Amino acid sequence: MIEFDNTEIAFRNKSNYDLRKSFLLFSALSRNWLMKLGVGLTQSFMRIGLPVNWFVKPTIYKQFVGGETITDSIPVVEMLGKYNVKAILDYSVEGSDSKEGIQNALEETLRSIENAANHSNIPFAVFKPTAFTTSTVLLKVSAGDELTANEKEEADNFRKRVDKLCSAAFEKGIPILIDAEDSWYQNFIDDVVNDMMAKYNKERTIVFNTFQMYRHDRLDYLKKSFQMALEGNYFLGAKFVRGAYMEKERERAAQLGYPSPIQPDKEHTDNDYNAALKFCIEHIDRITIFNGTHNEYSSGYLTELMAEAKIAKDDPRVWFSQLYGMSDHISFNLAHNGYNVVKYLPYGPVKYVIPYLVRRAEENTSVKGQTGRELSLIKKEIKRRKR
Repeated sequence: MIEFDNTEIAFRNKSNYDLRKSFLLFSALSRNWLMKLGVGLTQSFMRIGLPVNWFVKPTIYKQFVGGETITDSIPVVEMLGKYNVKAILDYSVEGSDSKEGIQNALEETLRSIENAANHSNIPFAVFKPTAFTTSTVLLKVSAGDELTANEKEEADNFRKRVDKLCSAAFEKGIPILIDAEDSWYQNFIDDVVNDMMAKYNKERTIVFNTFQMYRHDRLDYLKKSFQMALEGNYFLGAKFVRGAYMEKERERAAQLGYPSPIQPDKEHTDNDYNAALKFCIEHIDRITIFNGTHNEYSSGYLTELMAEAKIAKDDPRVWFSQLYGMSDHISFNLAHNGYNVVKYLPYGPVKYVIPYLVRRAEENTSVKGQTGRELSLIKKEIKRRKR
């Protein structure tokens, strides 16, 4: 299995100053009380209209975000490219139910597709479905509820918007990743994405659905999706993540009295995640894999599966991905060894990216071992450089 503890490779893009800054930031994130205080102060400042750029932008924003615009983010894209690490520009402004917000998100995503087509270090585009319709429509259609005339029209508009984005990606030859959302929105999203794959994935994989493997039904749904692809004679694009909304999912299930869609524990999630990778490798002639994980074992396991199946390291049907600012020891070591690696690179104005940054801060605090692992690797590299 590939080794991920070579810190010289992992942090080759960081100066000594950058390393120290990252160390201080992750040290702060490791202190739960300090992280909560920082998040609370930031949100309070924003509510009363006080500026937050002065302390957010040079710290957590710089660690996890590429810039305010596509143009601002290109230097980061080019820096990553020097080390064989590609980038996906992810417009990380939270979705809005307003027509203006939806239209702005649509236009920005179309610009990101156009930009990817003109930049060899940006091999994918991506979007969040919740940016392109109202939460009410996603909820009611997914639940099978009766819609008003206006809601039916809006549901149709959502399909048209997604189709417009997938069509643009198809025309430019840029694969497009469609993120997963809360389970109570996902049924409608799955239906639309499956339609898009059937339409645009006839010759190659353009459209990808996302499978959140912390849901206990997703391994079966992957197999069902594969069967639909076989019957429809198209390629399946499968992006895998463990998941991002676990606590919210469990709380809602408890409040409304339905069975939780979440796995009983991490072990079950890990088992299904790795089983999904194995299933895809066994059917690689029909599936393109996007392995979006910060888990070292799953990353290494996929490299082993590839070797056993005699799949080349740079086979375009297999990609590895981590978020920008996290798990560089996985990204840079994989890229150094010749695998296809791409970093999710968020961008957007500081005040609109705050919700994304809050999630990153909470993730680094709540995911067992995440911050500790980052800190130990940074410490190791600082000591190595001193020697």
